[in-house]
Amino acid sequence: MNDADVSKQIQQMVRFIRQEAEEKANEILVSAEEEFNIEKLQLVEAEKKKIRQEYERKEKQVEIRKKIEYSMQLNASRIKVLQAQDDVVNSMKETAGKELLRVSHDHHVYKKLLNDLIVQSLLRLKEPAVLLRCRKDDVHLVESVLDSAKEEYALKANVHVPEIIIDHHVHLPAAPSHHNAHDLFCSGGVVLASRDGKIVCEDTLDARLDVVFRKKLPEIRKWLFSQVAV
Repeated sequence: MNDADVSKQIQQMVRFIRQEAEEKANEILVSAEEEFNIEKLQLVEAEKKKIRQEYERKEKQVEIRKKIEYSMQLNASRIKVLQAQDDVVNSMKETAGKELLRVSHDHHVYKKLLNDLIVQSLLRLKEPAVLLRCRKDDVHLVESVLDSAKEEYALKANVHVPEIIIDHHVHLPAAPSHHNAHDLFCSGGVVLASRDGKIVCEDTLDARLDVVFRKKLPEIRKWLFSQVAV
């Protein structure tokens, strides 16, 4: 083999090696690019997932805030409705209280009422001797019905006529007026107590109004607000 043939073979070998190297380099390049694209896709998907999770978290927070705000507004509205209802009910009670004041203006009717209240209190106390308090302006009316009330009680309870002592030192508060609008007041009636003061029966018109109002309050609310949704 001459030099030309050797040179030719060497060139062929060089071309083969170069081709092999280029092919291998291309394979490495393609593989690296594929790995890069896969890793890039994974990173992009991971970031997308993080963004979606963050969005969902914030969306839930917004939804929770909306629900809390709605609940607070709803509760505030309910409180306003209940307050308005209470105002109406209290206004009715105040009106009824003002009407009570007229009862004592009719002496004939009021005198009969005092008699009945004293009898009722005696039946509740069932004491042989009691202390009676009334308004200072009502003392003369109470004195005028005292005997008949005692006899009526004794007949109903089948007991001896009780002893009733009118307290001339301590009286129930007077009726309300423009001068004492914020002071304690009494629209009428009586308070009876056992001699030792341990048992007290409050039969004033105001106390009776409170009892009736508490008892009838559910019916009053139903009648006034049955169409109102709270």
